[in-house]
Amino acid sequence: MIFDAVILAGGGARRLGGVDKPALPVGARALLDRVLDACPDARTTVVVGDRRPTARPVRWTRETPPGGGPLAALDAGLHETTAPLVLVLSADLPFLDRPTVRALLDAAVDGNGDGAVLRDPDGRDQPLVAAYRTEALRREIALLATEHGSLRDLPLRVLTAELELTPVSVTERAPLASFDCDTWEDLAAARARIREHGNVLDEWMTAVKNELGIDVAVDTKTLLDLARDAAHGVARPAAPLTTFLVGYAAAQAAASGADPAQAVAEASRKAADLALRWAAEAEADAQEGGSG
Repeated sequence: MIFDAVILAGGGARRLGGVDKPALPVGARALLDRVLDACPDARTTVVVGDRRPTARPVRWTRETPPGGGPLAALDAGLHETTAPLVLVLSADLPFLDRPTVRALLDAAVDGNGDGAVLRDPDGRDQPLVAAYRTEALRREIALLATEHGSLRDLPLRVLTAELELTPVSVTERAPLASFDCDTWEDLAAARARIREHGNVLDEWMTAVKNELGIDVAVDTKTLLDLARDAAHGVARPAAPLTTFLVGYAAAQAAASGADPAQAVAEASRKAADLALRWAAEAEADAQEGGSG
C-alpha cells in the first residue's frame, strides 16, 4: 500500500507555555519521534514545522505564514506529497502504534468515501489521526481557499464536514492511540502510563531498538526465561552477559542471511539448553558429594 505521511508539528503549544512540544520526551523519546515510529512505511514523510533532530529522515516544510493554523499547515504538507493516500497525524500522540495506522489505511482503501478517521473512546472523530484520499483533500482545500480567500486560522472541521470518512474505533489493545499531550497534566499522565508494570518492558524494548537503529521482533518472554535460567543455574551476573552473547550471535547469523527474529530465537534456545545442562551437572555433583 503506497501512502505518504504529513505530520503537523508547528502549533503554538499555548497550553504548554509555548514550548517546543514535539521535542518533549515521553519515555526518553521525543513525541515527534514516537509518531514517526508509527508510520515507518510512508513513501514520503513530511513534517510541517521548524526543523529539529529526528530519529529518521523526513522532509520539512512550513505553512505561510507560520502559525497559520492546522488547515494551512495541512495544505503546506500536501504540496510535498504524491501518493494517492496521505496519513495525517499530529506530532503529540505518544501511544499511536503501527497496527492503528495500518487499520486506518486499510479502511481508507476498502471504503467508498474520502478516507478513514480514528474515533476515540468518547465517540469523537480525530481528524489529525486519519488517512485521506489525497485527491479529495486537495479538492476540498482548494474550494475552501477560494471560498474564504485564505486558509489561515480555518479549523479542520470546515474541511472534514465536506468529506465522507469511515470511522475506525480504537481497539481494546490500543485504547490510547488518540491520546494527545495538550497540557503538562497530559504529559505527566503519558509518562506515568508507560512506566506501569504492564507497559514498561514493551516501551523500554521499543526505546532501545529505536536508539540502536534496529528493527527486530523480540520474544521478550524467551529472553527473560533465558536470563532466569542463566541467573539461577550458573550465577546472577550470567544473566545479562548471556543475553548479550545471544544478541551478538543472532547479529552474526542475520549478517549471513538468517531471519533476525529466528536467529534470536535459535540463539536463545541454544543458550537456555546450555544453562539447564550446566545447572543439572552442578546439581548432580552436589548430590554425589552429599552421598559420598
